[in-house]
Amino acid sequence: MRIRPATRAELPALQDIERAAGASFRDLGMPEIADDEPPALDVLERYRRAGRCWVAADDRDLPAGYLVAEPVDGALHIEQVSVHPRAARRGVGRALLSHAADHAREEGLTALTLTTFTEVPWNAPYYARLGFRPLPEADLTPGLREIRATEAAHGLDRRPRVCMRAPL
Repeated sequence: MRIRPATRAELPALQDIERAAGASFRDLGMPEIADDEPPALDVLERYRRAGRCWVAADDRDLPAGYLVAEPVDGALHIEQVSVHPRAARRGVGRALLSHAADHAREEGLTALTLTTFTEVPWNAPYYARLGFRPLPEADLTPGLREIRATEAAHGLDRRPRVCMRAPL
């Protein structure tokens, strides 16, 4: 598995990866998450042009997972990380997060942050194993508060969510 920048031509494949990965939420009784559409192509292109859209490429150099991120209040915020189910449990997500951490260090950022569901095994419990810790509401930065408000406006707060941080 090789981590590299996504190409413009791969952006539809990233949407397919997210749809496939999201389907597992249906098994947890979260059909609204399973049916949620991935980021639009223009949104993915914005991340790609900014140099913050990476893919985990398989041995045929095809994307098996992807990660998009943006700087938020001195940290690199992971907006989305998705791994196709056929590549799950092989360290793909971990490799993408490690690459993002390296990029963040190069940019002088101090941490990785993300928001996630607390009760989904491959969400908060997984990130905790990778060194992310929940941030109390009182410790959320203005940018993270804005992200949480946007998530709430999209209905994501119907399920318990948490903001997590991993220092670099």
